[in-house]
Amino acid sequence: MPLFTKNKVSRVKSFVIKLVNNDCPKLKALIEGPRRDSRINMTVVVMVIPLEGKALQVGQALMAVTKEFSSTGVAIVLDHPRGMDEAVLGFRFEGEMTYIHAKAKHLNPIGGGFYQLGFELEEIVSPGDYPKLQSLSF
Repeated sequence: MPLFTKNKVSRVKSFVIKLVNNDCPKLKALIEGPRRDSRINMTVVVMVIPLEGKALQVGQALMAVTKEFSSTGVAIVLDHPRGMDEAVLGFRFEGEMTYIHAKAKHLNPIGGGFYQLGFELEEIVSPGDYPKLQSLSF
């Protein structure tokens, strides 16, 4: 019997289809109910700089990846629970850094020791408003 048989491949395909369908945003929306904005699954690297009051906590900055976006929010994936009320999120786009002030809305475990932190995106931040941002990049 060959090592790789059609039966094995079809079992893999079956598993992947179930996994993808289980995480499909359209199917989740049927269960969770309507949302203000639709979500787009998209993974990009994001720099997260906690903000306490008006002070950037650069020493606590971390890198993460996004899970999904809406026009007014983003969910990021963290490897440990990291609650924060506000942050400045840094995105690299077209060779430039863009920073956005964001307010945390939820922190939920997603399994395997990972957490989803949802942010509402408030406003674009000028690096001149926070001079420490000028030295940060990825």
